[in-house]
Amino acid sequence: MSQTTADSSTLVVFCRRPAPGISKQRIAAELGSATAETLANYLLATVLEDAEAWPGPVILAPARDEDLAWASGLLDRHYRVVAQPEGNLGERLNSVDREIRRETDTALLYVGSDAPVLNQPYFSQARKLLQDADVVLGPAEDGGVTLMGSNIAWPELSQLPWSTANLAVELERLCLEQGLSVIQLPRMYDVDLACDLPRLHADLEADLRPARQKLHEWLGSR
Repeated sequence: MSQTTADSSTLVVFCRRPAPGISKQRIAAELGSATAETLANYLLATVLEDAEAWPGPVILAPARDEDLAWASGLLDRHYRVVAQPEGNLGERLNSVDREIRRETDTALLYVGSDAPVLNQPYFSQARKLLQDADVVLGPAEDGGVTLMGSNIAWPELSQLPWSTANLAVELERLCLEQGLSVIQLPRMYDVDLACDLPRLHADLEADLRPARQKLHEWLGSR
């Protein structure tokens, strides 16, 4: 893959419209639904910030069809919106991936909104690694993943142990079994529990990106 192709890799953001009773349920159980919804809005703003800075195409994939209009007004740049279907995360990833690949042959990098410590150097590293491998994975400390990048269509993902500590290992194993080459990025962390918030507050202190600054200020005010 040429450097030009690497720079035009497509960022696909899986996102959910923040709402009471939906947003960050494990944190809501500890801190209340209102706090969880506020946090979800701040987290969403950080990944939208990343999307605004992305050098190639961007696609937002909201969790529900009824949120298409909402997702269509989130960015100030050109982008597409592709709604996720029903099903587990693997089924939704496969469906969105197939739809996008009907119209593009660029590498696709998938992220959610729960890992605000990811940054442009990390994304740049992922794009460059996809010049040498079929798949790039960003493993999370809890055993999940914070980023999934691939040059070709994903294998069938529906049977993977989503939301468990074995996900990253099983995802890599599946890809290798399908004959795909895999490179792992440095391990990062996402924000799932209230105990993650003090660490996030400390890690964002020196992060000058505006949405991260706002999240840092909110965390510090609590």
